[in-house]
Amino acid sequence: MTTHQDAARNAFPGPAARLRLRPVTEDEHLEFVRRRGPRAVSFLQSPSWARVKPGWSAESLGWFDDTGAMVGSALVLYRQLPGTRRSFAYLPEGPVLDWSAPDLDRWLEPLLDHLRGTGAFAVRMGPPLPYRRWSARTLKDAVAPGRRMGDVLPDLVDPLGAAVADRLREAGWRRGGEDGANGDAQPRLIFEIPLAGRGLDDLWTGLNQEWRRNVKKAAKAGVETAVGGLEELAAFHELLGVTERRDGFRLGRDLAYYRRQYEVLNAERPGAMRLYTARHGGEILAAHTLLVSPDGSRVWYQTGASADHRREVRPSNALQWRMLCDAHVLGASVYDMRGVPDSLDPDARSFGLLRWKLGTGGEAVETLGEWELPLQGAVNKTLHRAMNAYLARR
Repeated sequence: MTTHQDAARNAFPGPAARLRLRPVTEDEHLEFVRRRGPRAVSFLQSPSWARVKPGWSAESLGWFDDTGAMVGSALVLYRQLPGTRRSFAYLPEGPVLDWSAPDLDRWLEPLLDHLRGTGAFAVRMGPPLPYRRWSARTLKDAVAPGRRMGDVLPDLVDPLGAAVADRLREAGWRRGGEDGANGDAQPRLIFEIPLAGRGLDDLWTGLNQEWRRNVKKAAKAGVETAVGGLEELAAFHELLGVTERRDGFRLGRDLAYYRRQYEVLNAERPGAMRLYTARHGGEILAAHTLLVSPDGSRVWYQTGASADHRREVRPSNALQWRMLCDAHVLGASVYDMRGVPDSLDPDARSFGLLRWKLGTGGEAVETLGEWELPLQGAVNKTLHRAMNAYLARR
């Protein structure tokens, strides 16, 4: 239960408060994101995420007000540009700060000053804010050849997201994919199922008829769902290869990556990463990973894998329903199904994933996306251009 003292501690400083930025320990960082409320902090801004990503160095930063209270945080990943001593700074789905502040410079300038001091030549960040929302019904009604989600009038434009986008542009930041900038590393279009204030009966009726029929079919066929462990990761990764070949994508992550992620995240917070399995006749036919935010208010369906055979027993539908129910029991307010394509063309190969997620009755959300800024100086701008050219050739 949140007390008045907790609420006061979680409150952001007033507009007149002076802010200081300094490196913090992982323990300080984790304690802050655990009590962040009411907006959950992304797993990508949890301090342990730095140990999941090989080839990057990292540091945890904290903003402090005049009383010495920590009021903001950032996990910064650094990638050295080949052949130089300079680095690219990346804050995935962060930083965690008061984005509603009328003067964002008060928060961002100390960050930029610090990054210059580390030798960074450019920075990319992902403000964790929604921008536009479309209900499942709106998108289903808009399905048509050649149509994309951006062509459809959204049900809601978030005023804070729109305001922050304008402020960043005025300050010289560029949104990923605009004006020759590289596209986002994290999905800009995601799919969310709201859980707050809903019972399991409401979640069940929120599924469309096809989803409900498939969940019942799985139960009748004897599909058994369970929370697995480290020992099932090999089976998950084998199924992931099957899924990648079938659906025409490649994540490029080896088994060691998922082992490291599982061990690191759960060492920081037991239960932070879970592996769910669906068995039929004793064989694992589907396996999905689920991540839990530091404060438990948001869960993410991260990666799904399934076999090519016996798909008629609908193991993936059974798994998703089990994961939704478990998220509800955890007290999460949002079940995040991560990225979706923007195509509403029923003949497009990518539309199948969106169609599957639409059946849950949730909503598509365009986030603010990722924004880049070369740090001041001709050399930094030259290095930023060189980095963009290097990435474009990969």
